[in-house]
Amino acid sequence: MGRNRVTRSNKQSKCDSVRAYYRIFRRLASLRRRTAVPPAHAHGKHVLRVTAMYIEPAAFRASSAESLAVSETPTAVWIQCLPSPLFAGKKAPLKTYEEVQPLLQQGRKRDLKILIRENSWPINSAVRASLWPALCKQHQHGKSMLDGFYWDMVTQVFGTVELPDKPIMLPPFVEATHCLGYHLTRKGRAVADRVVSVLGYACPDITYSPSLYPITAALLHFMPEEECYHCMASLVASKEKMFITQTKLLNEVTWKTVMQIAKKHAKSAAQHLSRLSGAIGPERIYADWQWWILAALPFPHLVRVLDCFFHEGIKVFYRVALAILILFHKHSTNQNSEWYAEATKNGVDHAVDKFCRNMPASPTKLLRTAFSIRALSSQYISRVFIKTEMTLKSKQVITGSRLVRSRSSDNLPTSQSQVNIQMMSHTLTIREGSHSPGPRALSMGVYPIQAIKSQILDQSDLFTLWSWLPVRITMYQPVLLYTTEEHGCSLTTFYVRVEHHEPTLLMIKTCNNEVFGAYCSTRWFERNQKDERGNRQAYFGTGETFLFSLHPVPAKYPWVGCLEDDADGDSKTPHANSLFMAADNTMITIGGGDGQAIWMDENIRFGKTDRCSTFNNPPLCPSGDFEIRVLEVYGFSGA
Repeated sequence: MGRNRVTRSNKQSKCDSVRAYYRIFRRLASLRRRTAVPPAHAHGKHVLRVTAMYIEPAAFRASSAESLAVSETPTAVWIQCLPSPLFAGKKAPLKTYEEVQPLLQQGRKRDLKILIRENSWPINSAVRASLWPALCKQHQHGKSMLDGFYWDMVTQVFGTVELPDKPIMLPPFVEATHCLGYHLTRKGRAVADRVVSVLGYACPDITYSPSLYPITAALLHFMPEEECYHCMASLVASKEKMFITQTKLLNEVTWKTVMQIAKKHAKSAAQHLSRLSGAIGPERIYADWQWWILAALPFPHLVRVLDCFFHEGIKVFYRVALAILILFHKHSTNQNSEWYAEATKNGVDHAVDKFCRNMPASPTKLLRTAFSIRALSSQYISRVFIKTEMTLKSKQVITGSRLVRSRSSDNLPTSQSQVNIQMMSHTLTIREGSHSPGPRALSMGVYPIQAIKSQILDQSDLFTLWSWLPVRITMYQPVLLYTTEEHGCSLTTFYVRVEHHEPTLLMIKTCNNEVFGAYCSTRWFERNQKDERGNRQAYFGTGETFLFSLHPVPAKYPWVGCLEDDADGDSKTPHANSLFMAADNTMITIGGGDGQAIWMDENIRFGKTDRCSTFNNPPLCPSGDFEIRVLEVYGFSGA
């Protein structure tokens, strides 16, 4: 009797599970038939109805992200991606968007970070339709875009809101070999092309961004076109965190950053990779680091990585890249292993790519490996990134009396092409207009020095100085913030007019007609910041700060940390070599350590200059002491 009752109970339990299984199946089938249509946007005679999904069913069972882009034989059955309720464990239920939303609204970023890392939503979870736009929106810089703004841009670029029949020509910053569509339908690919094209139109300062298209395509799996554009615009314009590199220089910086942090935080894996790389060297392997994630990882893994990426930024990609190296090392150390044989036969680059496509770890384990790497803080990653960027920009430095162009000006026009720049400036100004994702300068993409009326430098000197600035800064309109000729000689006035601007360009002309100054990468307001003990910090600033001299001898003096070409990345720049800026109510100092490169008194009348360890500069004027004839400080509108 007892046995019959148990048997009947087991049968009932199985029947209930099967019913639950088929309820999910019917719900998914219903979702496939439905098309979400948001309120139509009227634009003249045109009315656009946007579909919520542009995906082939095979997107949920592809073996790798890249296979979604190249497969021409989509197969159905969405249900295969679901964890079967028949085998569900006793894990805590996944959070809904309604449970996540309060953390977003209250700005509890750390709690939100932990929640996203711990909730392994299935690949087709509806939570992402609300979560991803909300995560991207929190990085928005400037005013929110008005409803219909995107369609105004579409009409401005294409003349209509209807999708064209012919393929859309993509902007030159897109890398054609990596236009990953993740199994979007033909219409979905056309929509992705259009979103990327409008971004290129609105942001002409983007010169190289291979990851932009794949991320756009991934977003379109979970949201309509207009919302996708707003998300991408927020990521591109983000100030606090980096999400998408927008120049070739920064793209190179990212893989060199991965290589440097791998040597310290995944040391055994990095050494193993270096041994296997042989004659080709590890640099070639690391150069493809982002494609391990965006192209080779199985799509369910990629989606979970993007969950964290949209909240935390590119540091998630760095951690996942290191996790891939650690797992690859674990599975290829044994010389009898499949992956060791693959690396020796076809090369370690092919082996890593194939390993990612056949990732032996689940999405949860991959992320757990990535986030369990200790002491890999955002601050450390940022320091390595900035140092790497400065090193690349400073391969060629001004030395002696010979003017050598710095690396940061490699992509800038020469004096011979100034005429071409001026001819192009009108077109670029119209293209930029008022449609940027954030407040940007109208002169973006051109040298805007013709507008400067300096009492210190002529156009030739300004052109030389502009060639030394970081490329991204040259695209913004310079604004005169303070000059002793107009605003008087007062440190108080200097702070009132200058302290909240970042970066600033400080130029000094002495009574002996020497001209020198500094590019200051950080706000002067930082002089008021306190350390963890409550004491005001003496020095502040970053390694992007540099000194310059234009008369009598033109020279640029970058931070010495940029010039330490440390292949291992393990050495630390001494504290005395990282004293960039200091200020209080009685003086201003730029550069420290065994002397001060530039020191000015509270009346901005007298100053002195010495050699300092931070920039390894000679005194910027022969006598060492100087009297200020004119001081000018420029900011950059929109920077």
